[in-house]
Order: sequence, then structure tokens, then C-alpha cells
Amino acid sequence: MKLTHIGGPTALIELGGWTLLTDPTFDAPGGHYNFGWGTASDKVAGPAIAAADLPPIDAVLLSHDHHEDNLDPAGRALLPGAGVVVTTAAGAKRLGGNARGLRAWEGTRLEAPGKATIEVIATPCRHGPPLSHPIVGDVIGFTLIHEGRVLWISGDTVLYDGVRAMEGRWQIDVAIVHLGGVQFPVTGPLRYTMTAREAIELVALLKPEVAIPIHYEGWSHFKQGRAAIEAELATAPAGVRDRFRWAPIGEPVEL
Repeated sequence: MKLTHIGGPTALIELGGWTLLTDPTFDAPGGHYNFGWGTASDKVAGPAIAAADLPPIDAVLLSHDHHEDNLDPAGRALLPGAGVVVTTAAGAKRLGGNARGLRAWEGTRLEAPGKATIEVIATPCRHGPPLSHPIVGDVIGFTLIHEGRVLWISGDTVLYDGVRAMEGRWQIDVAIVHLGGVQFPVTGPLRYTMTAREAIELVALLKPEVAIPIHYEGWSHFKQGRAAIEAELATAPAGVRDRFRWAPIGEPVEL
């Protein structure tokens, strides 16, 4: 597997002959985006790879379609050219076309001539505090199984029982974990994505061989950047801390 972290939640994954893209965000920096219910964010960094420079995309793994820090206008323009877009059931209805909708624990297969078959299973997410679902909407993560190897992408979620239910389901080889500790002034201390401390607890529980942080930079609503994450990791037990690996933004990493 080859992974290139493009920025924010966006990663290019090459696996089994497939070229996959997660949560496409390719707008230039400087934009202001309203997420609804008084929440908003500014984009402060652009993508490390321009949309025009991407290879052909076989499939997009879209955790949710209704927040621009996971699907901005430039990213949305890429969707019709992808072979398939796997996203939430509600998102697939909104997007139409080549979108396939999944609910938590539902699965689909990526199949094409000359490529390995990849099983894709949606995993639970809660994109905020308890009872926030009517406001934040549906979100999913993804488990990808290829020739017995397991890649898990957390999606935008806090640590809660739905995510803890991953324990024991698969031996995860690589976990791509959305962090950032998102907060908004209108909701005070409430968090909408995992903090570094939660990620440490989760990695200790799931024991992936490698855990790669993404979705921690590039937007003003991220409250824990790399320095804050590293400070928390420095206090974690070595057996957990050593599982974390940074993917330099814009540079492919072989896994």
C-alpha cells in the first residue's frame, strides 16, 4: 500500500491496483465556510497536490458530504469522474450518480478487471457529543480488506462506544485516524473529532500495527495540531506511542 497525505482529511491510497481518494478537499486557502447552526471555519492551507495533478481516481471514500472540510467545491467537482463514490446512505441520495450508500456495518466490494477485489465495510462514527446527530448528520468510517490485510479509516468521530465496538472485529494493519479535536466558539468545550488523548486510548484498544494521524491541520476549527498531538504522544506508553507514524504531507509513504 502507498499513502500520500494531501492535507486535512484527504489522502491518496494506492492498493491492489486501485487508486483511492479519501474526503476530497482541494480548494485554495482563504475561504470561509459555514457548517450550519452557528459553526464555521476558515481554510488556512491548500492541498499539497492540486486536483489537476491527481492520477485517475477509481473510487472515493467519502465519510460525509455535507461539511466542506471533508468535501469542498473543488473536491466535489472530482466526484463524477471517479469510478465510484462510497459514502453514507443519506449522502448517496444527495449525490446520486455513481454514489453507493452504506450504513454502519454494511459493506460493498470494489471489483474491476485487472484489479484485486477490495471489501469495504462502513464503520460507526459520531461526529460530536451525545445527542448531536440531528445537527451534525450521518458520518461513516471505512474498513478495507485486501488479501487478508486490513486498513481502517476512522472518519470524523469522537471516541464513543460505536468506535470501541471495533475491538476484536479485525486485526488492523494500518489505521488512518482523524484527529484535530475540533471545537467551535458557539458550543464552547464540546468536541467534534478525536483529541490526541482519545486517539491514544483507541490505539491501545484496537492495536493497529501502524496508526497515521490526519485531519489535524489546514482549517481554523482544528484545535490540536501536530505539536499538541506529539506532546500527548510523548506521555503515552511506549507500546502505544510506537504505533503512531506521521505521513509527511505531499510525500508518498510505502506501508
